[in-house]
Amino acid sequence: MTYAPKGAPKALLKESSRQIANIIDLNKCMGCQSCTQACKNLWTDRPGTEHMRWMNVTTYPGKGYPKDYESMGGGFEADGTASPGALTNMSDVGDNFQFNHADVYYQGKGQSVHLKPSSALTGEDPQWGYNWDEDQGGGDWPNGYYFYLPRKCYHCTNAPCIDACTHNALFKRDQDGIVVLDQDRCHGDRLCIEACPYKAIYYNPVTEKSEKCVMCFPRVEQGIAPACDRQCPGRTRLAGYMDDEDSDMYKLIVEHRVALPLHPEFGTEPNVYYIPPFDSTKAFAEDGSITDEGRIEISVLEELFGPDVGEVVRKLKAERKKRQNNEPSEIMDLLIGRNFWDRFSELTGDPADLDTFSTAAMSDGSDLG
Repeated sequence: MTYAPKGAPKALLKESSRQIANIIDLNKCMGCQSCTQACKNLWTDRPGTEHMRWMNVTTYPGKGYPKDYESMGGGFEADGTASPGALTNMSDVGDNFQFNHADVYYQGKGQSVHLKPSSALTGEDPQWGYNWDEDQGGGDWPNGYYFYLPRKCYHCTNAPCIDACTHNALFKRDQDGIVVLDQDRCHGDRLCIEACPYKAIYYNPVTEKSEKCVMCFPRVEQGIAPACDRQCPGRTRLAGYMDDEDSDMYKLIVEHRVALPLHPEFGTEPNVYYIPPFDSTKAFAEDGSITDEGRIEISVLEELFGPDVGEVVRKLKAERKKRQNNEPSEIMDLLIGRNFWDRFSELTGDPADLDTFSTAAMSDGSDLG
């Protein structure tokens, strides 16, 4: 809906005429954090947002961001009832490290003092932080492996945060299905954080309100892809609308069915999809020879993407083989994305032409509809 009346029923708050979506190709993501930085610079440079990373990239296997979010509950049970969830704390979402810049740069202490972080919570050495376990991964020697997993709000079709909010501060925009959070209505109850199984909503201790990814809707309104998608140097991203049957994104999700949601068992119908990683690094046999098998076991991918991932990986391997044999493969051509603009369908506008807007105004809840 365009704007939610305060007493509107939850089903109405989840309605939209169109639905924006994303695909992220995990075979291409190199963990460079360009998407993270693009989002951080644009949206979370205000007091109380220092710990927030609406867009984030972590190493899998790993604890993720927020820390251990996969085991914190939320979402829905198989029968559609709400699944109880836990709150994140400041440490889980990365803390706000403080550094001893004055001691190092201005106190004349030479080599006796070195730059080091401290926790904003305790003042002591931090015990956890964003990307604390970067590149550690999993697997047994010599077949260790890892891959990068970019995440943000999934702007779910069945968004549990909308159900959980007792003030109707959360709702979908009618024109694009982006889930927004009205700061004027938010009371900081954080029930939305408990309800979200991806823990993609964050608490601002300065304003005492919750905040989340807004899918760069001021850009989207002007036909410009979200900043995280535009800034990716690896061409991992596709963006568009789920009703645009001519878009590359639609073809990969609906026609070829090789893009999958993260944790479909959460029951939220997320609108960010992934091309699962496959055979990125060849495994060693017991005698030390290199095999034709990848190191990532299908069971690991099933934990993330559900039971359909095995068939998707087999299809991707077969399509790659076709291309290697100089046979046509639309799937491989779509994933390669030789033309940058094809990846964004209706969202190919130039950010240089973007009408000015205030991120502070967006955070205050104005112009959300």
